[in-house]
Amino acid sequence: MTPNSNRHGSAVIEFPSDLEILLTRGFEAPIELVFDVLTKPEHVRKTIAPYGEEVKVCSIDLRVGGNYHFVFVTDDETECSFRGTFLEVEPPTRTVETWQFDGWPDAGAVESTDLHEADGVTKLTHRLAFRDQAGRDHMTKYDGLEANSDNLEDYLRSLLGPKGPVSG
Repeated sequence: MTPNSNRHGSAVIEFPSDLEILLTRGFEAPIELVFDVLTKPEHVRKTIAPYGEEVKVCSIDLRVGGNYHFVFVTDDETECSFRGTFLEVEPPTRTVETWQFDGWPDAGAVESTDLHEADGVTKLTHRLAFRDQAGRDHMTKYDGLEANSDNLEDYLRSLLGPKGPVSG
């Protein structure tokens, strides 16, 4: 995705505890659309790779007990594989799933995404809660998380068109 310098707002990244990373961001889009873009493979495929890497696998079985698997390949041919199992699915407001990056087998986490809409803006709250300090210590850079939220904003804007959301 091409970066857009005219952003409604940028991601805010916080660290509520030694084991957690919290990202919040607002999107000028209906909550149902944001949920779909976060959970349907045809949309996720266009936003999951933070820097436009080639997506090789984008599989989502959106139900409690269902699995997801994403694989993208970086410019230097590094394969990045993420997978997990859905623990909660509450359309269009919440998902909770296990999170595992295959490159860091000891870095398991629980990932939650909560959405709330008010006045035409959907607020996304994304939390990664690692099971232990060893796993959390792998996450020394957070730019991929922010880049994913930039991709999400750009993609939502492309779906809504230049006029933005339609009220009615």
